[in-house]
Amino acid sequence: MIKEQKMNTVAFIGLGNMGGPMAVNLVKAGFTVKAFDLSAQALHDVSEQGAIPAPSACAAAASADVVITMLPAGKHVRGLYLGDESNKGIIDVVADGTLLIDCSTIDAHSARVVAEQAQTKGLEFIDAPVSGGTAGAAGGTLTFICGGSDHAFQQAQGVLNAMGANIFHAGGAGAGQVAKICNNMLLSVLMVGTSESIQMGIDHGLDPKVLSEIMKVSSGGNWTLDKYNPCPDVMEKVPSSNDYQGGFMVDLMVKDLGLSQEAALLSNSSTPMGALARSLYVNHARQGNGKRDFSSIFEQFNKKG
Repeated sequence: MIKEQKMNTVAFIGLGNMGGPMAVNLVKAGFTVKAFDLSAQALHDVSEQGAIPAPSACAAAASADVVITMLPAGKHVRGLYLGDESNKGIIDVVADGTLLIDCSTIDAHSARVVAEQAQTKGLEFIDAPVSGGTAGAAGGTLTFICGGSDHAFQQAQGVLNAMGANIFHAGGAGAGQVAKICNNMLLSVLMVGTSESIQMGIDHGLDPKVLSEIMKVSSGGNWTLDKYNPCPDVMEKVPSSNDYQGGFMVDLMVKDLGLSQEAALLSNSSTPMGALARSLYVNHARQGNGKRDFSSIFEQFNKKG
């Protein structure tokens, strides 16, 4: 069982734009962090902040009380935790009682498969995708949306609170992933709707700053207007005012919207707005915008060129 104390040993695997700052926040909170990433530069960066570099993912996990992963897709999560014919997985090398937490955004089926296999080894696995973006990762204000047993969720509180401000238990294995893709599907719809609305105002001669302030306190108010305005130079310190650099990439939104539509098919859910948003974001990515922030969808509605 994981002790609720600061000096627990955490293996952190996957040190990208989100994982790197999360690992650093664990170091700052007093955890011993053994880190691994395929990128030597990413591993170096967190090591400079006090993490202990490991030669492999399994080496990092073998002596940890908690394993946290932040990976691109379900196939990577399955491969890392379960291994294959030539490589052992994390569940084969960790000590009894190690808590496994995956913070990737993946399909719910993959999360459930890993959870089931971990259970056969007597291990608890939580799918805990995050919301809050790179700013939340750096500031330790992420939202964690967890799927897993009540016992595992309680065990995870100490380590998750060191990285986030809001910790939710959505249900059993895979529930965290379902809740996350529901949220991101809605976010994409709000971003598209906000973008086209602001641009229509601009087309009629309105000041986008004034229009945004009006809508923020009116019935059209939403998170994108409050925190992440997609129109350049309306809001400071957001990607739209930095040529859409940083933040949450279009390619990642396309991935999440693909997951949402896969989930909709499995449950026979009607998601016409989510499907349209995915089509718009796929088209935007194909125009060379995949690495830009997802708020750059605003450019699909303006009259430049």
